[in-house]
Amino acid sequence: MIVDCAIYRDGLRMERPSGYSDALAEARASGDAFLWIGLHEPTEAEFDHVTAEFGLHPLAVEDALHAHQRPKLEVYEDSLFLVLKPVSYDQLTATVHTGELMLFVGDSFVVTVRHGGANPLGAVRERLEHEPEVLRHGPTAVMYAVSDAIVDQYVEVAADLQISLDGLEEEVFAPEGAAARDVAGRIYGFKRQVLGVRRATGPLAEPLDRLTRPGLPFVHEDARPFFRDVSDHLTRVNEQVDGFDRLLSDILSANLAQMSVRQNDNMRKISAWAAMFAIPTAIAGVYGMNFRFMPELEWVWAYPAVLGLIAAACLVLFRVFKRRGWM
Repeated sequence: MIVDCAIYRDGLRMERPSGYSDALAEARASGDAFLWIGLHEPTEAEFDHVTAEFGLHPLAVEDALHAHQRPKLEVYEDSLFLVLKPVSYDQLTATVHTGELMLFVGDSFVVTVRHGGANPLGAVRERLEHEPEVLRHGPTAVMYAVSDAIVDQYVEVAADLQISLDGLEEEVFAPEGAAARDVAGRIYGFKRQVLGVRRATGPLAEPLDRLTRPGLPFVHEDARPFFRDVSDHLTRVNEQVDGFDRLLSDILSANLAQMSVRQNDNMRKISAWAAMFAIPTAIAGVYGMNFRFMPELEWVWAYPAVLGLIAAACLVLFRVFKRRGWM
């Protein structure tokens, strides 16, 4: 469906055009205007109706219709095709949500196609319409503003991930018995969410780097410093996300080491108790053989003496194991 459509002349929004062909011709004729069409999960028929006049490459149209693309920048004869992946993070469920956003940028036109949620396009358009000095730069300004908004989302998500990661780290290294939990499972689940962010941020570095170089069609030369700033922000986000992944691997290793230590402690305790029970078991086993000639059978204090011997031996073992930290 078409979410919004407008002509922008000299940085100001004009009327909604009735026909895309006439509107595009008018924008190109004026020299200071461009057409911006926004679509949300369009059908093939809707997209054909909108883009028939723009000469978009069929491969790019296919990618925009079916989505599930990695971030990339394709240069075609009549347009640039930029794919971005917006992300958002729900701290309550510790889940990363991703969408897809495609931009076709050409001579006096911008077509944006979005799939899924986590999309900032509405806010970007509203902000740009209040900044006519930026919109005067044409389709390049839209491409920059959308890219900047997406990378700003990455920065916010990275900050939220840092908060959740700090909490998970505290939980892993909390005193034993602080809470019943499947820490290893949570760490693995968190790594999956970080991987989802990496799939959005990592591949975008190369397209943004290309946008900072000269000679790219449909990109104003004065926009290169702005794309360089966006690229710098993305680099910092990628470094943060890589750090999260390494830290999660270290936390998982530490958690497994803690589990191994706790298992060793439990085995030592079990072994100590088994050793203490072995003494009365051995003595009882001797008496259970029913020997005929046993001197202590005729002693009045034989039975209490044997019980005392068992108790004394167990007490000695208990003190030895306690001193060694096995109990």
